[in-house]
Amino acid sequence: MKTLAEFDRLLPNDDACKKLLVEMRWPDGVKCPRCGNAKVYALKARPFHWVCKSGAHTIDRETGEFSVCAKNGGYRFSVITHTIFQDTKIPLTLWFKTAYLMLTAKKGISALQIYRVIFGEGSGHDYRTIWFMCMRLRAAMQGDVIEPLGSKNETVEVDETYIGGKQENRHWKDRQKYSGRGGANTGKTAVIGAIARKGNVVCKAISGFGSLEQQEFVRKAVSTEARLLATDESGAYREFSGPYNHKTVNHSEKQYVVGTVHTNTIESFWSLLKRGIIGSYHHVSDAYLPLYLNEFAFRFNNRKNPRMFEALLQTVGN
Repeated sequence: MKTLAEFDRLLPNDDACKKLLVEMRWPDGVKCPRCGNAKVYALKARPFHWVCKSGAHTIDRETGEFSVCAKNGGYRFSVITHTIFQDTKIPLTLWFKTAYLMLTAKKGISALQIYRVIFGEGSGHDYRTIWFMCMRLRAAMQGDVIEPLGSKNETVEVDETYIGGKQENRHWKDRQKYSGRGGANTGKTAVIGAIARKGNVVCKAISGFGSLEQQEFVRKAVSTEARLLATDESGAYREFSGPYNHKTVNHSEKQYVVGTVHTNTIESFWSLLKRGIIGSYHHVSDAYLPLYLNEFAFRFNNRKNPRMFEALLQTVGN
């Protein structure tokens, strides 16, 4: 779907949305979301509802206890069971249109702007409904990168940044409280990221730039099969000279490119992220920053995917 008109034509009502969701969640046929059983029975009186009568013992995702689907006449579920849409009273058409607008905005779109586009100013609808949906959708965008970066003999760059306002824009009391420069003692949030050139990105908000936390991130996010691990001169990355083909550039010496060694790709992603926060959201709290990182990473990783919207629907029930 490339235009809003095409979106409205393909998904005009909730039934069309549910049909697409079934295709995305269960491309090989409907399966029980509790036990994974493929032998389920459709309920004729309730479209997009099924019942599972499997006798297998499984752990219920909601209660965390062992359960049997065949108990009490079978386990009934719908297309939105165990998804971010479960128990929602909001029409799926509104959920889907909100997701579509989020995915088509390269630098993000605020919940208030989505509210204006869909309902208009003074419509009487509650803006908090849109905000709630945006946050749930951002949570669903987590974990779209499965395997470590560089596992296909790629070059991977790792870098860090700080998210927060400029010192001169703070209230005078906060200027005294946060008197540091760069990142230390500035009240900003530390973010670390890894990106495969011409590939995917992974980023994470961290408590600070301590060596152990940075090293743990690199071990999880970057494969030792990477052709090259490029970083700046930070001492936290020194120990990776053994398991990785690790090369650095010294930014403090104004050294930015040495042959194929540079961190320009990850820095371009930081630029995109910060332009989005400043231009679209203006302010992001520490508590919700990980969700916004999910959104920007998901959109970046699917930038060449013509079925980005469908890819999001495949994550909502995971």
